[in-house]
Amino acid sequence: MKRKTTFSAIGGYQPFMFCIGMYLAALFFSIFICSAVFYAINPKKTANRQADVTARSTSNRVLLTVAK
Repeated sequence: MKRKTTFSAIGGYQPFMFCIGMYLAALFFSIFICSAVFYAINPKKTANRQADVTARSTSNRVLLTVAK
């Protein structure tokens, strides 16, 4: 009697799909980690320039009171 063996196509690809999925997840998270490190080392200059322009353009005195 000959034994009939059948293999599921998805079961054969499971390790391959797992590796691809883990690679894509690591790639996705590494983009955020690398961009966070990059912007921590090189901050954006636009926020500083805007604050300088605002400080220079106001020539009037501003009084600040803090109420308790």
